[in-house]
Amino acid sequence: MDKLIKAREIINETDKQIAALFEKRMEAVKMVAEYKKERGLPVFDSSREDLVIKNNLKNIEDDEIKEFYVPFIRSTMDISKRFQHRIMEGVNIAYSGVEGAFAHIAAGRIFPDGNRISYPDFKAAYEAVEKGECDCAVIPIENSRAGEVGQTIDLLFSGSLYVNGVYSLDVRHNLIGLPGTKEDDIKEVISHQQALDQCASYIRNQGYKSKSCENTARAAKYVADSGNPSLAAIASRETAELYGLSVIRENINEASNNTTRFVVVTRTLCKEKRDHSIIVFTVPDKAGALAHAINVIGHHGYSMRSIKSRAMKDLMWTYYFYVEITGDLQSKRGMYMLDELSECCDKLKMIGTFKDNCKI
Repeated sequence: MDKLIKAREIINETDKQIAALFEKRMEAVKMVAEYKKERGLPVFDSSREDLVIKNNLKNIEDDEIKEFYVPFIRSTMDISKRFQHRIMEGVNIAYSGVEGAFAHIAAGRIFPDGNRISYPDFKAAYEAVEKGECDCAVIPIENSRAGEVGQTIDLLFSGSLYVNGVYSLDVRHNLIGLPGTKEDDIKEVISHQQALDQCASYIRNQGYKSKSCENTARAAKYVADSGNPSLAAIASRETAELYGLSVIRENINEASNNTTRFVVVTRTLCKEKRDHSIIVFTVPDKAGALAHAINVIGHHGYSMRSIKSRAMKDLMWTYYFYVEITGDLQSKRGMYMLDELSECCDKLKMIGTFKDNCKI
């Protein structure tokens, strides 16, 4: 048989097998998308993709072919992501604030194809998920300069939702104003008080007056609606674009290490292996009770990344503890630790798992 004809027959037969396997793979991708939608997980996971490539390369024996296999599998995964995006386009994400607020920006970066729905406060956004109005909520839990967001931690303790992701957003404050405005034109700046505080040196050096506003996005809208070239806002670049404003001066905050961590909360706990876990607990009011609980955690080989005490709203002078633990508590070792910890705690609740250093 002619060599070309034989080669084409092999290719045709192989393509037929690939088509059947492709259809089987995409059915599995659909299952993955449905799982992620239930748990409020993003489509893209770079560590998972790197692992898939690494594992699949072991199946290719020909070194010359290996370099061509990498773009092949990457292309397959890109197609899979597009399919997942189509399935997940209907994901409703609750956030607190208005368009252009940092929570709105964070939700858009985590879920680029999701429907972001605004709520007036953190509690309303959280309850929207509990009621089934939204699939997940993106809520701030901590700022590197301002500290913890107590209301969010209280919601995690008292509510029924689970944390399935923690994402860090770099907060970059910019001076924004009407198109064509220059720094010398500005007389007054408006923004959230925290943003004004973080840009205090710049404001003082420029000799600007300052005015506090509910949040950075509302400040930007106020400037856009005012039509006043002597008025500027302090907000993000995304917020400037949203309200048709121009960035007059970038990165005017005093410290460059200004980061806000956001949690993604859903009705279902993710079962995937993760780098970190979150628990909340209360202990009896007796000497050494907290120390005993901490020792249990350490005894099983886990370290606490952070521990925070919060006052319980319904009981005076009574506190609960929020703990981030390095390690996966859904392993056998983690289950043993939780069982032992439950014996010395009045209340113990596993509220989430997450990967480390997820930047958005």
